[in-house]
Amino acid sequence: MLSIIIPVLNEAETIVELLSFVSENLSGENDVEIICVDGGSEDATPELIQDFSKPNTKDPSTSPGVRSSRLQFTLTSSEKGRAIQMNKGARVAAGNILYFLHADSFPPKNFDKYILEEIEKRNPAGCFRMKFDSNHWWLSLAGWFTQFNLKAFRGGDQSQFITKSVFEEIGGFNEKYTIYEDNILISQLYKRKKFVVIQQNLTTSARRYRENGIWNLQFHFWMIHLKQRSGAAPEELYKYYKRHIESKRKK
Repeated sequence: MLSIIIPVLNEAETIVELLSFVSENLSGENDVEIICVDGGSEDATPELIQDFSKPNTKDPSTSPGVRSSRLQFTLTSSEKGRAIQMNKGARVAAGNILYFLHADSFPPKNFDKYILEEIEKRNPAGCFRMKFDSNHWWLSLAGWFTQFNLKAFRGGDQSQFITKSVFEEIGGFNEKYTIYEDNILISQLYKRKKFVVIQQNLTTSARRYRENGIWNLQFHFWMIHLKQRSGAAPEELYKYYKRHIESKRKK
């Protein structure tokens, strides 16, 4: 079974769109479960997830289970924090293959089939190449670079599949990191030479770039990366993120 783990927090505006997209773009050939891990949403996110997963008695053809008869849904909760939420999802997952997906990223059609093909090739971890939902030349270029299997071009927005055995061997996501947790896990996989890039495009939202300004946000992402490479503690990275990125988004 493939377990799709989606950490959510106040995603009421887009969560139904994401769940519909994921359900409709499965191949229908594999056993799949979608696990949404709520980090304490203050909006209607949990209720919308629960409503979506229920059969539609008035029009059964629109029910998620009909779109793919091998699809199951689970809603669980944890403390706030993407690493904490994703680790919780991994613990409750029934599948032996985990697929971590951000709430604003949309995988390619038949994505489950592509993942399982890589597992059959004995590739235990990897991601999709990525494009932004923006025509800005820099974001198009950044997406183009994700086709190359180099750690410098990796990030959590590209999603992450990994066998449960390798995930547990690494120790899961490092919960000391409030941000950058995806990159820490990816670094561990590259050290083990266990990473592939599936040459199909996942589409991710450029909303953070629109909210913060493309060059402003890119500069601060580079600074966070350099700080981590220079040995900055997880708390220092999050403090920088809150001051320069999160605070701007809330204005």
